Amino acid sequence: MRMLAELFPEFTQKLDEIDALYASKRKIDEKTYQFICFALSIKGRSKPCVLKHFKGALDAGATVDELTYILALTMREAAGADDCWTHDVLAEWEGIVAGTVDCGCPK
Repeated sequence: MRMLAELFPEFTQKLDEIDALYASKRKIDEKTYQFICFALSIKGRSKPCVLKHFKGALDAGATVDELTYILALTMREAAGADDCWTHDVLAEWEGIVAGTVDCGCPK
């Protein structure tokens, strides 16, 4: 975002406007919002956002135990989704091994 803020400030301004819009329309409490953002930040592998929303959740009344649960839940759900997705992708693994399934990759 630093590069965007410097070289394309109109874009980052629009992001700020979107943030303000959905903040004004929020239908959930702050703690729930922070929990969701914390989980998404973990999945998105954004260190600054993980830190921001961990602290935001604490400020909204969350406990470290609750955040630990959210961390574990996020990791478990991500593992389950990755497992299901990978098994779907590799459903034809025997054909891949046999060379009868084309991955569409350049050779």
